[in-house]
Parts: sequence; C-alpha cells; structure tokens
Amino acid sequence: MTAIPLGVPRRLVECTVDGEEARVPEGATVLDACRAAGKDVPTLCHGDTLTPKNACRVCVVEVEGSRTLVPACSRTAEPGMKVRTDTARARHSRKVVLELLASATDLSTTPRAAQWIEEYGARPGRFGPDAARVEEPPRIDNDLYVRDYAKCILCYQCVDACGEQWQNTFAISVAGRGFDARIAVEHDAPLPDSACVYCGNCIEVCPTGALSFRSEFEMRAAGTWDEARQSETTTVCAYCGVGCNLTLHVQDNEIVKVTSPHDNPVTHGHLCIKGRFGYQHVQNRDRPGRMGTWDE
Repeated sequence: MTAIPLGVPRRLVECTVDGEEARVPEGATVLDACRAAGKDVPTLCHGDTLTPKNACRVCVVEVEGSRTLVPACSRTAEPGMKVRTDTARARHSRKVVLELLASATDLSTTPRAAQWIEEYGARPGRFGPDAARVEEPPRIDNDLYVRDYAKCILCYQCVDACGEQWQNTFAISVAGRGFDARIAVEHDAPLPDSACVYCGNCIEVCPTGALSFRSEFEMRAAGTWDEARQSETTTVCAYCGVGCNLTLHVQDNEIVKVTSPHDNPVTHGHLCIKGRFGYQHVQNRDRPGRMGTWDE
C-alpha cells in the first residue's frame, strides 16, 4: 500500500457489495467495504490493530473476475470491485472451515462461534470421535494469565502482538511444522522462564480465549463469569505520565480484567504490565495495615 503524505486527504474508493454501493478510504480492505455496506462477514483471525494474516479463512467472499475466493480481511478494495458475500460457494467454504476448526479446537469461549456454526449449518461432529483434537491441559504457571492452547486456532495474532507489530519482545513464536505447529515460548518453557514481560497485549488480541486473564479463567471454571453483569468504565492509567487509557471490566464491584480501547490515539490497545494487571491495590480494601475498610 502506497504511503499517503500527512495532511493529504485519502481518496474514497467506490465498489459494490451484494449490489449495494460502498465507499471506503483508499487502502481499506474488502472487509471494511463489507462493513460499510452493513454486511456481517464473519472473521476470527482479523484484528483491528494488526496487519492481517488471513489465517482462518472464515471471511472469504467472491469477487467478480477472481478465480478463487478472496479473504476479505486482507484484500484491498479497488474502484469498481464487485463483491458478493452470501453466495453458495462462500457459505459452503465458511461452513467447512468452521467444521474443521470446531472439530479440532475448543471454541466455547470464541465470541459468536456458536452463532456462526448454527447460521452456516456446520456439523463438526460429522468427522467422528476419532477426529484429531488439540488435547492439552491449561498452562497455569504464573499469577497473571493462563495459556489454554486447546482453544488456539493458530491465528498468529499473539505472535504479531509480541513481535514487531506491538511489543518487540519476541517471546512468542510458532514451534513445529504442519500438524505439529503450535504457539510456544522459547524451548517451550514455563512462562516465568521466558522473555515474556507480561504486558498482556497477546491477551488483548486473542480471538478465542486461548490466552486469558487468570481471574477470568478461574471465574469461568467456578461458573461465576457473567459478562451480562459486567460494566465497563474507561479511565486513564495513573502509574506514569504517558496517559494510557484503561477500560475496567467490573463485576460485583470487583475489577475482573482490564483492556484498552483500540481506537485510542495514545495506546491503540497497547498496555504495560502495570496498566493491564496492576489493579489489585484498588480492591484489596481490608488488608492489614490499610486505613480502614470499604463500607458500602
């Protein structure tokens, strides 16, 4: 994509999506055009803060003149492009992809996965009980977050967030090849023995819950996690003067996790260990030595 000088307005690209006109800025993707036209195209591996890897292939659409289906998340929208999102060919491809993913991995904490499986008539069970699955117990080796690779779909978002696109720590990579490929830290060591700096940016981008706050993991295991009862409040981190925005997720008057708005011009979803995990001092209100206790 050609760089556009600062101060120069981006031209609009006009195309059609399912017969409806869509206008998006130059350099935008087909997925952006679909959303501008109000079309709900499913996607799992796409993140709005990372360069797309088009790994999951759930977002494929038909483009007039293209021999193959096109990944909407990475294909650039072009003037006059004619896109069709709901053809039999595209729906069948999404159905098969969802069946393969759901038969191999646990999508129980993937937002909207159950809805899409029902919408596209996917039947993961048709591969039978002998279908190869990622069977691995959750890795709980630190106090901050849990790695549950049985839910990993190898979308590479955590690798990019830990690498050159966000953190530049490079603690996470892909180990193995083919069917043996998996996400791992160096030498597949426990997380405290790796180069991880616990920024939690990999959790921010994980689309399936394979990486999650330990607080969320434990609440889900206890059956107390309920997003319907959670409120979200965006505030400014008080640890330093950068001005990072924090979104506090609160359930039953307790902070259960912290995220960051992706559209914030300061952070773009990025946080450090203090901003993302350093909230316990707010709610440990009755510890010995503190001045009084919280009284509603």
